[in-house]
Amino acid sequence: MSGRGGGTQLTVIPGSENRFRVRTPQSGDVHVRKGMSMTRDSESASLAALWRRIRVARGEEPGDLLLTGGRVLNVFTGEIEPGDVVLADGRIAGVGPYQWSAAETIDVSGQVILPGLIDAHMHLESTLLVPVELARVVVPHGTTTIIADPHEIANVLGVPGIEMLLRASEGLPLDIFFMAPSCVPAAPFEHAGAVLDADAVAQLLRNERVLGLAEMMNFPGVLAGADDVLQKLACAADAGLAIDGHAPGLSGRDLVAYVTAGIRSDHESTTPEEALAKARLGMLVQVRDGSSAKNLDTLLPLIRDGKLGRWCLCTDDVHPDDLLEQGHLDARLRRVIAAGVPGAEAVRHTSLVPAEHYGLDDRGAIAPGYRADLIVVDDLDRFNVTSVLKDGLVVARHGRYLATPSAPPVPQQNSVHLSDLCEEDFQLRLGADEAPAIEIVPEQILTRKQTVRVSRRDGLWQFDSRQDVALVASIERHRATGQIGLGLVKGFGLKRGALGSSVAHDSHNLILVGTNPKDLLCCAETLHQMGGGFVAVTDGQPIARLALPIAGLLSPEPAEVLARQLDEVHRAARSLGCSLPAPFGTLSFLALSVIPELRITDRGLFDVCRQHLLEAGLRDRSES
Repeated sequence: MSGRGGGTQLTVIPGSENRFRVRTPQSGDVHVRKGMSMTRDSESASLAALWRRIRVARGEEPGDLLLTGGRVLNVFTGEIEPGDVVLADGRIAGVGPYQWSAAETIDVSGQVILPGLIDAHMHLESTLLVPVELARVVVPHGTTTIIADPHEIANVLGVPGIEMLLRASEGLPLDIFFMAPSCVPAAPFEHAGAVLDADAVAQLLRNERVLGLAEMMNFPGVLAGADDVLQKLACAADAGLAIDGHAPGLSGRDLVAYVTAGIRSDHESTTPEEALAKARLGMLVQVRDGSSAKNLDTLLPLIRDGKLGRWCLCTDDVHPDDLLEQGHLDARLRRVIAAGVPGAEAVRHTSLVPAEHYGLDDRGAIAPGYRADLIVVDDLDRFNVTSVLKDGLVVARHGRYLATPSAPPVPQQNSVHLSDLCEEDFQLRLGADEAPAIEIVPEQILTRKQTVRVSRRDGLWQFDSRQDVALVASIERHRATGQIGLGLVKGFGLKRGALGSSVAHDSHNLILVGTNPKDLLCCAETLHQMGGGFVAVTDGQPIARLALPIAGLLSPEPAEVLARQLDEVHRAARSLGCSLPAPFGTLSFLALSVIPELRITDRGLFDVCRQHLLEAGLRDRSES
């Protein structure tokens, strides 16, 4: 039996069901057998695998693995039907109530076979984990694909940082795709470690693992027609790639104008009204549920009532302790299904919908020819993941990670560069008994602009525990310019001491919050010595710390070690009076100068709504 196409001939070698010959004008005869990869011509190998898959589907040749006895969820029709699934060369060869054979058979009787889950938007840097460790944690929960926006490391190291993550995520049983960061730096009112212009974005978009333009946070630039913003949008549009959005609170004609720029998704909806407005304009509503920002419960009624149309789940920023304790997308799906959303629909929106949005037409469904990224659950309500398959291989079973990928080490280099500091650098001079302050909104990354009464001595702000107002500082850490922005924040609950972090979205300058200059100075010096991380200080001494020596963002340690260290710094923060559930996550977002209403940058307090810096709070020694 043979087939032809484009001058290529495939012939089964007599006497062997598993061996055949591929003949092409370029390569001549190449012999192939099951489990043997082509070495002479990649096109021939692809054709050989295709021909073999056709034969497996027809029952003329055994596959590699057969899942039998289970029920298969069809994301196209919503049906859950009994059927077997046969796999060959990392793909699904056949699905249905047919008789197939394979080298290995797994009985999944009584269980449901689903497509692998896709996290539609994540900053893997927020997990604090290197890619090989992230895979170990999330794959047993059924996640087989992640769409990552690497703008955190891009703001510190630029394109070389993104290339480092691309290399570090190769060969894993977890496909990590990236988006090209659109806003590095995020805003012109702060100093980042790098600048990615339209040429850099175009370069990144040529990489096959870069799927489009990452969240366009600079919505004022879109609406004003800023040349560099339009160039980046055009790069992705001309390549036919996805453009992700980031437009918190945008409404009316401004939202219409934002969407008409080709932006087709958004993960910043915090109210049902906002999500519905974006859905009506054709946006994919990425329902976020991370460690600091949690929008799932708020938007669940819309999902349950079928009003959002196209939606999917994403974690955006999630910490390692939450991943270990709660799980990943599986935990969110359990909540969605418990709220009354049919299981088949919930899975479809966490597999096929994001796959189609990002042009990943080889995954997201259990259908012939699709990539064999599968999960098996005991039932849809409990959503207990019993097995995970990636590219046709069993990589996790009953929560145990079975893969042993070899990943290149991620280089460590101290990226925290500071000039000499002193306690006087953390003294805030105020001209009145009232001052603007950042007010924290619990479980949201939005903040409010508040005017608070303050205590002063000789014109300098003094801490008063009765007011729940602390000093917040942002220190430029990329070029040791000595520039420090100072301001006030309400809602941390600190009674003494200080907290510090090198994770400060999006420019990742050092960010500190505290009650007195001595402890704030100790925070900065400790972060400098560690190469970044989290620290809690009191009486001029660190009482807990977590080191992030990779760009001040990532740790080479296992997730369990990081979770323990996180618990230590969280307990230390509580001992200082802080009652926030994720104090360092909340602290990191106080610098996010593209989210309303008031933020801190290394240039001072920034009014996001009015797009200007407030005069009070800047201590710039670089120009003195």
